[in-house]
Amino acid sequence: MAISLTPAAADRIRSFLVSRGKGVGLRLGVRTTGCSGYAYVIDYADEIAAADQVFEDQGVKVLVDPESLKYIDGTTVDFVRQGLGESFRFINPKVQGECGCGESFSV
Repeated sequence: MAISLTPAAADRIRSFLVSRGKGVGLRLGVRTTGCSGYAYVIDYADEIAAADQVFEDQGVKVLVDPESLKYIDGTTVDFVRQGLGESFRFINPKVQGECGCGESFSV
């Protein structure tokens, strides 16, 4: 089981944690929503919960709750800039389909 980061994602997370002045890493999960079933939930984590699975890549911790891990195991997190926008992108080998707007996925 693993969650990995591209160099761009690791750099973005590190720089944001430094500018934020606190945090232990990135929290990644899923929630039920949208027309395809699931959507990614991403936030910065200030603490590690007892049930969290902790992955470390390029010096950055990624925390995932056990329920979400079933849907995102093997995912690579990337960070991209397009025009004036920037966002995290997810390369998830478990995805079977995505909705037209790209906001939700099915496994």
